[in-house]
Formats: sequence, structure tokens, C-alpha cells
Amino acid sequence: MRSFAETFRSRKPIIGVIHLPPLPGFDGHPGMPALVAHALADLDVLVRQGVDGVLVENEYDRPHQVTASAAVIASMTEITRSVVLAGNDIVTGCEILLNDPRASLSVATASGARFIRSDYFVDRMSRPGYGEFAIDPGGLIGHRNRTAADVLILADIQVKYAHMLEARLLSESARLASLAGADAVVVTGDETGDAPRLEDLREAAAGIAASGRTIPLLVGSGLGPANAGELLGACDGAIVGTALMRNRKIDPGATASLMAEVRKVRLP
Repeated sequence: MRSFAETFRSRKPIIGVIHLPPLPGFDGHPGMPALVAHALADLDVLVRQGVDGVLVENEYDRPHQVTASAAVIASMTEITRSVVLAGNDIVTGCEILLNDPRASLSVATASGARFIRSDYFVDRMSRPGYGEFAIDPGGLIGHRNRTAADVLILADIQVKYAHMLEARLLSESARLASLAGADAVVVTGDETGDAPRLEDLREAAAGIAASGRTIPLLVGSGLGPANAGELLGACDGAIVGTALMRNRKIDPGATASLMAEVRKVRLP
């Protein structure tokens, strides 16, 4: 299977998030043609501004389901496949929220996407309204191996909005995620738009190093033009959503501003 570095060829890759309007079965669903059009419009902006990857998410399915329905899986597969075909060389991934990494993996495999993000991978966590989330890193990796899916798993540790049920250092979560087979470790702040602290990134990097593996550390929230230089100096790339958006769509100006700062970081 291709590694993260083989998949994302740029130094400090930036993955822009495509936040979809409500999917079938959720209030405000605009119909599948409108969903595909939304995804492709966001993709066009991201490609034009030079991001390295895109992550398709069902952000506006409210309230989120813990386990994806058949309709969500089918519609995510259709939309993600449209992005893969239109995106040419851009690396495409998907995530079904709130916590169904096996469904995300199925969508990625069927659509030709090359990575998934899993918010809950090795940490026992809970969230108001949802309770404790099921985690099974061994089962997820085994499922990927059995299906021969060439799909990377970008795994969050101690993710935003949820709280830990077992006290654990961030470095230990990073070490365990690496040992469990994650292809990258993702660190977030406490909520959307909130950046992780530099000391958190350094601690997570130390945990990855302690595992004996060499996998990247990604910022998963809060990276923008003002802090890109500082944060990217302490990690290997970032997943960026709301910082690129205006009125629920990817904004060309916001994306251009971020990528200008990223290019400064990439200078030799």
C-alpha cells in the first residue's frame, strides 16, 4: 500500500474539506444533483488555489448519525466518485460523520478515494447526546486488509468536542495510534476553528517517535494564514475546513491567502 508520503507528494500538504449540504434523509436535502454540483464547485476552487488534497464530509447532516444509513453510504459514494473523476491528480478522501470509519472505508474503496479520516481510533471518548463511541482499530485495519483497499487512515487522537473516558497523555494516544496502524495522526483543538497548542503538537510528535514508526503528524483544526507558519513548523501538514469557507462554500480569497503562507513555509 502507498504511504502518506507516496500519496501526498508536496512538502507540508494541505487538505481542504468539502462540507456537503444535507444528504438524503436529512432536513434541507437539496437533491443529489445539487450535492454533486456543490462538491464540484468547492473542488474547482481548491484545485485552482493549489491545495494538495480534498476531504469530502457530510458536515450538515444534523443530527449526525453514529452509524451511517444505506442512503448516506450510497450518496457519499456517488459524490466522492464525482470528485475523484473531476479532480484528476488531486488526492481525494472521505469521512462519514459522526463515527463510522468502516462505512468511510467502504465509500473510499468504491469511489476510488485514497484516504479516510477517523475521528475515534484508539481513544475511549464520549460526547453529549451520543455517549461512548465504539473504537476498533484492529478491526478497521483488518477490514481494510481483507478488502485489499489501498486507502490511508488518518486518525484523530483526543478529538475536539469529545472527552476522554480514560486519562491518557496525548503522547500516549499518538504512540498507540501509530502502533495500531494509523497512516497519519491528527491533532485538533477543542472545537471547530480552534488550533492545537504547539506543545500539543510536540507531545504528539514525541509519541509517534516512541512507537518506532515514521508517520506524519497533521493539524486537524484551526490552521489559517495567521498561524500557518508557526503550526506547520511543528507538524507535517494540515486538514483545513472552516478557515477556507464563507457562507458554507470554499472561498477563493480565503484559500489563496492560506496557500500563500503555506508556500512561504515550503521554501527551501
